[in-house]
Parts: sequence; structure tokens; C-alpha cells
Amino acid sequence: MNKVLIADDNTQITKVLKDYASKEGWGCYVAYNGEEALRLFREFSREITIVFLDVMMPRKDGFAVCKAIRAMSQVPVIMITARSEDADKIMGLDIGADDYIVKPFSAAEVMARARAILRRIPQQEESKSRKLVIANLTIDIDNYMVTIDDKEVPLTKREKELLWLLASNSKKVFSRDNLLDSLWGYDYFGDSRTVDSHIKRLRAKLDAFDHPGWNVKTIWGVGYRFEITEP
Repeated sequence: MNKVLIADDNTQITKVLKDYASKEGWGCYVAYNGEEALRLFREFSREITIVFLDVMMPRKDGFAVCKAIRAMSQVPVIMITARSEDADKIMGLDIGADDYIVKPFSAAEVMARARAILRRIPQQEESKSRKLVIANLTIDIDNYMVTIDDKEVPLTKREKELLWLLASNSKKVFSRDNLLDSLWGYDYFGDSRTVDSHIKRLRAKLDAFDHPGWNVKTIWGVGYRFEITEP
């Protein structure tokens, strides 16, 4: 049975989300501040399959909670907040959130996005090859480790997933919409700037290392492709 951790200091919101999750047959843990959310996650991390996380909470905000969760787990996190600025959305996604929903929201939409995220996880786990080596680059997606010349590259969860998708399909050109659909799902209502921002940050981190045998290339007017320049 799926179990969700709902963290929000608004009791009305937690009640609505809990009711909808219960109708899906999901178990629920509820926290009303950031510290309580982390305590519950540490205690029940083996059971929790997804987290609904408010940004503006007392004691510890949602960004800090998300960072702490991501340091110990790759469990999906959906951030729910009243802050609609692009910078906040990008920050939430960059620190490892899987989706970002702005209040006021439809609880049915939150559940639809959660189902979409969870549907993608079994497909990833069924993949036969979970480690990719190209020249001096190694991507171990099972352990979310990326190294260049045996030195770990400090990428976010989303950046690792983006690099894995491009590198494991090196002959394919991905449009921005392709990448949004593949990594954020059809239920993600984002725009192409989200992809461009992630590509820019990914390249900056990769370019801190020498990598003459491969590169993330822009195909102007189309999208992006992982290019291997050495056999």
C-alpha cells in the first residue's frame, strides 16, 4: 500500500489531502511543521512512498525539508505552495522536488500528479541496464552517482535523471517537450524554460571537468542531444 507524508501547517489543506489519499487506499502521515515532517520521515522512511510538502512552514521551511529528505532518500516529493514565482519553482525542482504545485490547487490534480510520478518508478526499476560508461563518464542511476574520471559530479537528482536520459539515448534528439514529458510527466504543467534552466546548470557542472569524448549538444530549433565524439 502506498503511504504519503503530508506536511503543511494549514489543517484544512492536510485534511483535504488526507481524505483524497484515503479514498485512493493510501496510508497517511501528517506533519504541521518542518521539524515534525523530518522526524516522521526518518522514522517511517521505509514505508513512505511519496511526500506532499508545503514550502512555508514553521520551524523549518519546505526547501530545507526537501534538501534533508533528498540527502537520505530518492522518494518522490511534490512541493505545494502559495509562492508562484518562477525562481521559487526552479529552486524547488533544483533541490530535488519531482513536481511543484501552486495554491489554490485541486486535490484531485495533486493525486493525479502523484499517480503519474509513481507510475514511472516501476518502469525505471525494470530497466535492465542501470549503469552507463561513456569515455571518462560513469552514470550509476541505481545509486544516483555520476563520476568523471572517478570524481563525483555534484548534480541534483533531476540533473542526474536528465543526464541519464540523454546519455542512454545518445542517437536521439530530445525536444524540450520530450524532456518535460519524460522527466516531469504529462501531468506537469511547466514550460520550456524549466528544461533550459536545468540544461544550463547541468552543463556548468559538467564543464568543471575535462570531457573531450562527449558533450551535451544543443540542436538549434529542435532541442538537445548527448553527443559522443570519440568511439
